[in-house]
Amino acid sequence: MATGLKTRLDYDDYCAIPPDGKRYELLDGQIQVAPAPSPLHQRISKRLQRLLEAYFEEPGRGEVFNAPIDVILTPHDVVQPDLVVVTDPALVSTRGIEGAPTLVIEVLSPTTTAYDRTTKAQRYAAHGIPHYWIVDPETKTIECFRHHEATYQLVGAFGPDDTLTHPDLPGLRLGLPTLWR
Repeated sequence: MATGLKTRLDYDDYCAIPPDGKRYELLDGQIQVAPAPSPLHQRISKRLQRLLEAYFEEPGRGEVFNAPIDVILTPHDVVQPDLVVVTDPALVSTRGIEGAPTLVIEVLSPTTTAYDRTTKAQRYAAHGIPHYWIVDPETKTIECFRHHEATYQLVGAFGPDDTLTHPDLPGLRLGLPTLWR
């Protein structure tokens, strides 16, 4: 029987982390930690959630969740995106979202910008999450990416005064000025 230190953590290890006010994620078995988000970050996330709920929570479209909620992609990949849209109710369990949701959204913070644009984007793409949006409070922009051949391609970039529309989401029209006020 082999003994030694565990080098790749799993969901059980993740669940054993004591609560301390920080956000923990597990990417390919490695723990990632970020401080709690700022009030500005939370305001933007909350406002975007309300806009998305108006669209997605019409009967049969889906459900919008906000952080903290575990998105369990594999036993070694557990993330907490700022916002998650699920269109398959079977993915929602007592533990969290189990499997690839339709859309994950990250609101950038100074401490997470590089991580959200690279490491997390790569893991999300590797697990086939169809849509990934990045919200940048500093530039007041939203970039919408679509999964394509194990990576993401930009399908739309929207500025502070724009109305966000998306080719894969018929009828979606999000007036972005309300996010930044």
